[in-house]
Order: sequence, then structure tokens, then C-alpha cells
Amino acid sequence: MQESKRQKQVGALLLQELSDIFQRLGLGMIDGGLISLTTVKVTPDLLEARVYLSFFQVKDVPAAMKKIGERGWEIKRELAERVKQQLRRIPALDYFHDDTLEHADKMDALFRKIKEERQPGEEGQE
Repeated sequence: MQESKRQKQVGALLLQELSDIFQRLGLGMIDGGLISLTTVKVTPDLLEARVYLSFFQVKDVPAAMKKIGERGWEIKRELAERVKQQLRRIPALDYFHDDTLEHADKMDALFRKIKEERQPGEEGQE
């Protein structure tokens, strides 16, 4: 199902505000790694938001997710303060690990390996 214009607007607003909140609360860096918000998907009724997080060089992703979950009330309170003029109700925030970047890195490594294996064989055939 395609997102409505309002869902996209609210998602973009939440992404911007949550990014600022994560920086302010020091949640952008956990365990020596970086956490970035990749996207926010909002349900059609605007009451739930799925926040997708990307982790870079974080050693223990489940522990980082737990830490963010534990501070969820603080994040939501700050978000409510920032967007109370734009939204009637603050959506419930659910956090998910976005492993798209990791998957892309694995695919890139596989393609590189295939290319390296093919090049010596191709040079011998010429």
C-alpha cells in the first residue's frame, strides 16, 4: 500500500526531529559506533511510527537497541514538546534495525570477490 502525502510529511518531520533529539541526548554515538536514523514510516492513522536505525561500527547492536528502548519515554517526551503544534497525537515509536547498509556491503564484497576470481582467468585466455 502506498503512503499518503500526509504520512510522508509526518514521517519526514519525525525523522528530522528524532535525528536532532538523538544528537542532543547523545544517542547518536553508542559503544564507539554511530547510529543514524534512516527512515520513519507512519501508519495511515498516524498513531504509530516505525523508526529505522542504521548502525555503523557498533559492536553490540541488540544492546544498543535495548539502550534506545530504555530511553524511549525520554525521546517521546522531547518529540512531543517539539511537534505538539503540528500533530494532535504523538505516534507510538517502534525502533527497528535497518540492515540495508550491511546487506549492501556484503553484496559489494561478493561482487569484488567474483571480479577478482574472474580477472586472473580472463587474462590467461587472452
